[in-house]
Amino acid sequence: MAENMMEQQASGQAGVGAKPESDGMTLSGLFGILRKHVITIIITFFVVLGAVIALTAISPVQYSTTTQLFATYNDSSDGTANSSEQNSGSSYIMSQIKSYPALTTTQSVLQPVIDDLGLHTTVGQLKGQISVTNPTNTAFVNISVTDGDPAQAANIANGVAKSLSSVVENTLYASGSRSSVKLSIVQPATVPSTPSSPKWKLNILVGIVGGLILGVFAALLKDVLSKRIQDGDEVGEFIDAPIIGRIAEEEMLNNTKPVVVSEPGSPVAEDFRRIRTNLSFMAPVEDTNCRLIVVTSTGAGEGKTTMSVNVAAALAENGAKVLLIDADLRHPSVSKKLDLDGAAGLTHVLSGQASVKDVVQRYWKPNLHIMPAGLKPPNASTLLNSPIMVELLNNALERYDYVLVDTAPMVVANDAVIFVRRGGSLVMVCRRDQTLKRDLREISDELTTLDLPVNGVIFNCARESKKSLEHSNYYYYYSNRTVDHRKKRRFSLK
Repeated sequence: MAENMMEQQASGQAGVGAKPESDGMTLSGLFGILRKHVITIIITFFVVLGAVIALTAISPVQYSTTTQLFATYNDSSDGTANSSEQNSGSSYIMSQIKSYPALTTTQSVLQPVIDDLGLHTTVGQLKGQISVTNPTNTAFVNISVTDGDPAQAANIANGVAKSLSSVVENTLYASGSRSSVKLSIVQPATVPSTPSSPKWKLNILVGIVGGLILGVFAALLKDVLSKRIQDGDEVGEFIDAPIIGRIAEEEMLNNTKPVVVSEPGSPVAEDFRRIRTNLSFMAPVEDTNCRLIVVTSTGAGEGKTTMSVNVAAALAENGAKVLLIDADLRHPSVSKKLDLDGAAGLTHVLSGQASVKDVVQRYWKPNLHIMPAGLKPPNASTLLNSPIMVELLNNALERYDYVLVDTAPMVVANDAVIFVRRGGSLVMVCRRDQTLKRDLREISDELTTLDLPVNGVIFNCARESKKSLEHSNYYYYYSNRTVDHRKKRRFSLK
C-alpha cells in the first residue's frame, strides 16, 4: 500500500483527484457487488426457497392417468375395399381426428360421463380436469384426467373414452347414417399408485435456481438503488485514491481518549498505527520536513474528527512532533472529543485576540499539541484565508513533523482547499452507510476542476474484523490486552 501511495504522490500533480474512467461492468466488479450484498442474496434465496416449499406443501395431492384410443376407418362394404378406398379412408380419418381433442371437452361427451358416474360437478369443472391430445401424424387420441382420488381419475378417463367413442360412432351424422370412423380403446386407464403433483423434486430445484437468480438480481438492484457507500471499494468508483486505512465500528471510538491511549493493545489501535505508517510515505511540504495532513469528509457525521484525533495520537506515540489544528470553525469538535478546554483557540489567534502559545494545549505526550477552534466566528472563511493563517501554518511547518488540520465537510465549505494549496495532503474520511454517493461524486468533480488530488481515504465503520487472527497468538495478545484493560477500568470506577 505504501508503494502505491508513493506512486500516487508522484502522479498527484498531474491530477490524481480525477474520477477514474469507467470501462463498464467487469466480472471482478460483478463478484465484488455480489460479495458486498451477500446477506441480501442469502435472505432472498431462503425466502424464495421457503415460499416454494410452503406452496408445494399446501398444494392438493393430485393423481393423473391416461387412456388411449385408436381411430380406424369403418368401411361400409363387406370387406372387399380396394387400396384406393383404404387410402381415401385413411386421409379422412387424419383430417377428422384433429378435431377430436376439442370434441372431447364438449357437453355432448362429458355430460353422459357425469350422469353415469354420478359426479357432483359441472361440465366446465370436469373440462378443467381433462387434457386431450392427438400426437402428430397418428390416429391416436390420448385422454388424461387429473383428480384427487386415483380411482376416480381412472373411472373418469375410461368413461370419457367410451363417451367419445359413442358420440363419434353414433351421433355425429344424420339419423340412419353410419359413421365412417371407429374409435377403439387400446389402452384403458389404470389406477395410479403415485401422485402426479405436487412434484417435490422439480419444485425444490426450481426454488433453488429461482432463489439464486432472484438473489443476484436483488443484489444488483440494491447496489443500483443504493444512495450511500456500503464498501470501501465503492469509493474508488468516485475518487482515484488509495484506502490508507479501514476502521471497524467500535464503541471505544466514542470515548474522550484516542484508542492508542485508552486501548493501546486493541486491533483498532493497530489500524490507526497502519494509517500512521501510510501517512509517513506522503510527501512533506516543499522546503520543509513537515507533512501537512488535511482531514475532511463529504458530509457531517462521517467521523473526520474522530479519525483526526486518533491519527494524531498514533503519530505522537511514535515520537513525532504533532500539531492538531481544529480548523472546522463552523462546528468545532476537537476539544470536546478530547475533553479539553475549547474556550480559546484558532479563532482568537486569527482575530488577533490571542497568540499561538496562549491557545495551544499539550495532550498526553509532550510532543502532541492541540489547537482548539475556539468560539464560532461569523466569518470563518475570511479568517481561514487571512495572512495570519498563512503565517501560522508557516511557523507550524517549521516546528513540527506533522501538522493535522481538521476542516469542515466539503458539502459545507471547501476550506480544505486552502490548506491543500499550501502543499497539504488531502485525506478524505468516508463512512459506511453514511457517505452519500451523490455528494462524493460532486466533490470529486469539484476537486478535479481545481486540479487537486485526494491522497488517501480512511474508510470508517468498515465491516472488517480480525477473524484471520482468531487462531493465532496475535489474537490472544489483542483480546487479553483489551480484556485486562477493560477490567482495570471497570474496577477503577467502583
